[in-house]
Amino acid sequence: MKHVHLGDLDVARIGLGAMGMSHGYTDSGTDETESIRTIHRALELGVTLIDTAEIYGPYVNEELVARALKGRRDQVVATKFGMVSHAGDGPWNLDSSPANIRTALEGSLQRLGTDHVDLYYQHRVDPNVPIEDTVGALAELVTEGKVRHIGLSEAGVDTIRRAHAVHPVTAVQSEYSLWTRSIEEQILPTIRELGIGLVPFAPLGHGFLTGKVRSADNFSESDFRHGNPRFTGENFQRNLRIVDEVEAVAGEVGATPAQVAIAWLLAQGEDIAPIPGTKRVSRIEENCAADDVELTAAQIERLSSLPPAAGDTHTEAGKRMLER
Repeated sequence: MKHVHLGDLDVARIGLGAMGMSHGYTDSGTDETESIRTIHRALELGVTLIDTAEIYGPYVNEELVARALKGRRDQVVATKFGMVSHAGDGPWNLDSSPANIRTALEGSLQRLGTDHVDLYYQHRVDPNVPIEDTVGALAELVTEGKVRHIGLSEAGVDTIRRAHAVHPVTAVQSEYSLWTRSIEEQILPTIRELGIGLVPFAPLGHGFLTGKVRSADNFSESDFRHGNPRFTGENFQRNLRIVDEVEAVAGEVGATPAQVAIAWLLAQGEDIAPIPGTKRVSRIEENCAADDVELTAAQIERLSSLPPAAGDTHTEAGKRMLER
């Protein structure tokens, strides 16, 4: 698989998001054996970036990744802090205070069975803690050897600049795909100016861009997509038109819609490493094969000209955790 650089971190240009193995979707956590096989197959295919977080589960996803990577610790393991408050408030409470970061990291190191995290992200910006304090604490952990690289997730331009002024930020993780393009106006130019890499999550639109989701009726209440504005009512039907165009290009190049969606992202630059999530061997094989899909300039332009997706990316509660 071809490689790219996120800052000074070398990774294969297609990674693996492990969240859905334990959290967020209708059948998350139902087949741990298949999830571990999926991680093993990803490594065989050349994937070097595995993405998890303490909030996924919470905690159990990091433990699952550790079991899968036992004896195979030569890849980049990324995890995240800041959506669990270890001061007593628990999960889904933003806390990026220096004390919480240290507690969170020690827990992640124990669950991952390692002495360092390769890429440690602030999961969401904490409005109550200056980013300078948060990154200062991370810089100390880098000096101590417990963290190799630091990252931000869903951060705004001002936060990125202020963070990078304290300590180099290696990567910014943001939702980016054919149906989520908002970072192109300000975020992407800023991180390129600063030499920061981009790790797009949900590059397949939470499964929508695969063409396999034609109804939202079977989503459980624990599924991220249940009640999500893009997956409901008229928005859902309008967004199917985007998938139809992706499927048309896929037919032209002899690929699947998922491969075309990933190939379009890869064509956006050599500082981008998307992390499509899956818990099935067949899907990781399909996703990694996008590395060999070559889109023409006309096809890239055609896909880039698709209309924006209808509906917000998050519910109102989810939007309150975004800094945009």
